Order: sequence, then C-alpha cells, then structure tokens
Amino acid sequence: MTTDNKSIVQRALAELIETGSTNALEPLLSDDFVHHRPDSTSSTKAEWLAAVHAALTPLAEMQVQVHHLLADGDHVVVHSRRQLPDAGPEIAVVDIWRLDNGLIAEGWEIIEPVAHAAANLAWWQPAESL
Repeated sequence: MTTDNKSIVQRALAELIETGSTNALEPLLSDDFVHHRPDSTSSTKAEWLAAVHAALTPLAEMQVQVHHLLADGDHVVVHSRRQLPDAGPEIAVVDIWRLDNGLIAEGWEIIEPVAHAAANLAWWQPAESL
C-alpha cells in the first residue's frame, strides 16, 4: 500500500506541475479532503482547489525540484524547493499527505522562504538576544 500511495502522490504532483491545471488533481482527492495550514486554518476540497488554481497563473513558470518523496503506510511526505523564474524568491516546502482507499484525504503544508532559514534556526531564543 505504501508504494501505491507514493505513486498516487507522485502522479498528482507531476500532473499539476506539468499541466499547470488542477483538473488532473481533482479526481485524486477524496470528496471530504481537508487541507491544513500551520496557522490552524483548514480548507475543503473545493476551497483548496480554488486556491491552488488561483496560484497557478502567477506561478506557471515556477521551478519545482522534489528532493524527497517518502511513504509510510497511509502517509506520503514530499520535500521540495520551489523558485520563481528570473531568480525570484526560493521556498522550501514540506507537504504531508494522508491517503484513504486510494485517494488523498488530508494534506498539511509547511512553507519557508529559503532566505529566512538561518533566522529561523534560533526561534527559541528571546527576541532581545537576537
């Protein structure tokens, strides 16, 4: 099952990146799909697909480099770096996907601008010591 889940997520990402459309992604998401953000907000399948679709136009030329694609049971983790053309800002992204019955049922996403990574290494220190 782990290999199948990994293949489903890999296919979803490839189709999204290659086509620049959410049309191929939509049937791979369960009807009750939920996407979670670090700020504790979440979105439904329709809301998340609309947000991804809206981002695709300005990000159509974004370069995506997948560094890790790991699967464990019903979870698949993707670590990637993404950069806008013309040396635009680069971000590091970790997506965690939970699959159920061959469909992506939940997603979590963490995005960090690569330029801010060094500053985030000291997040536990009081602000006055930084």
